Amino acid sequence: MTAPATGPDDDALLRFVEQFALVLTESGLPRMPARVFAYVLAEDAERYTAAELAEGLRVSPAAISGAVRTLVQAGLLAREREPGSRADHYRIYDDDVWAHIIMQREPLLRRYSAVLSDGIAKLPPGRGAHRLVETLDYMEFMRAELPLMIERWRKHRAEHPLHQD
Repeated sequence: MTAPATGPDDDALLRFVEQFALVLTESGLPRMPARVFAYVLAEDAERYTAAELAEGLRVSPAAISGAVRTLVQAGLLAREREPGSRADHYRIYDDDVWAHIIMQREPLLRRYSAVLSDGIAKLPPGRGAHRLVETLDYMEFMRAELPLMIERWRKHRAEHPLHQD
């Protein structure tokens, strides 16, 4: 089990968690899920139970329950369970966390495109329809660019000394 945050390093970790969680919250993620995600991203363990997250963040286990549910549904955390265990464990999907998170957005972009196409087909020509066409073009552009961007990122990651273990 993760030890509770009590030392100077743990205080620095919790200060970072609060700062990054604030940025995530300003981006639309609810406060507690933002804190949990920032903690899992920055803390050293590979996996966490809800109790370990609560202890590390100095919050109640009840506060963690909804947060991890939100993060799992959003694809920001993976939930696992060991055979025979009653406790769920939560972890970042893989070491290339941001590439994984970004690529999970592709189905959402596809869904945006489908709804936009339907709207374009049903609306009469005009400024609103033009904005929908431009939005659809942007979504299609992003869908095409995502795999290329991830490929470039992974090449950069493999070649850059910062990412070498």
